[in-house]
Amino acid sequence: RLAIHVEPGRVRILTRGGHDWTDRFPTIANEATDFGTTMILDGEAVVLDEQGKSSFGALQRALGGRGGHRRADEAIFYAFDLLYFDGHDLTKLDLTERRQILDGLLVDHAGVIRLSEEVEADGDELLAAACAHGLEGIIAKNREQPYRSGRTGDWIKVKCVQSDSFFIVGYEPSAVAHGGIRNLFLAAYKGNDLIYVGNVGTGFNERDATRLRKDLDKLKTSRAPIAFKQRGVVWVQPTLIAEIEYRAWTDDGKLRHASYKGLRERQDNADVYRLPQ
Repeated sequence: RLAIHVEPGRVRILTRGGHDWTDRFPTIANEATDFGTTMILDGEAVVLDEQGKSSFGALQRALGGRGGHRRADEAIFYAFDLLYFDGHDLTKLDLTERRQILDGLLVDHAGVIRLSEEVEADGDELLAAACAHGLEGIIAKNREQPYRSGRTGDWIKVKCVQSDSFFIVGYEPSAVAHGGIRNLFLAAYKGNDLIYVGNVGTGFNERDATRLRKDLDKLKTSRAPIAFKQRGVVWVQPTLIAEIEYRAWTDDGKLRHASYKGLRERQDNADVYRLPQ
């Protein structure tokens, strides 16, 4: 998520946290200078995969991974709102009016700064179509509201959620988290081996986490059941199978935005997710 601030002779690309990433997106910055007027574009930088879909993993690689400092020359910018234009503050206008101005600015613009597609449709049908095409989900916005920063309820993100079963192979204890569990460490099958697929630290309530901690402590083992090293982890025998919701897989084979939904009532190893060989 980025905001592009365009002024005569100057462009700044700011992250949602206020960091100046102009040097990280030089191609986008260079194109923004050609508009020749003052504006603030609200949108998102993406890197597209071979099917033309935005790829979080590809964007991560372009930026050099977590903590990296590469220049993402291959990134493009999809603008979905216009907050300031030609000396005028547009935030008091409703979304319909702001989009009309943005459409007029970008509808015929070809380059790395592009107009995001706006679709008027039945929400359930559109979400089903987005999920069927492997997209992350949809954003629904109130057309009659002015621009207000933050999660105000004027817009909502509806995700295409995936859910699968994974072994719990360890946990990271905590003195303050629910039930004394900060994170669960998860594994899936790859052939006959167990492979680490990430951890999960959300979705617990205190009662379930306390019960889970007691069950896990009965399964403690001194030897990690996966080829993974990290200090402070209490390893357990791969016996308990958890149902995990997640948004996607990262390029290095880890669950993205995972959330714990509970233990499988049937602890059947055949239910555990199998990674492709």
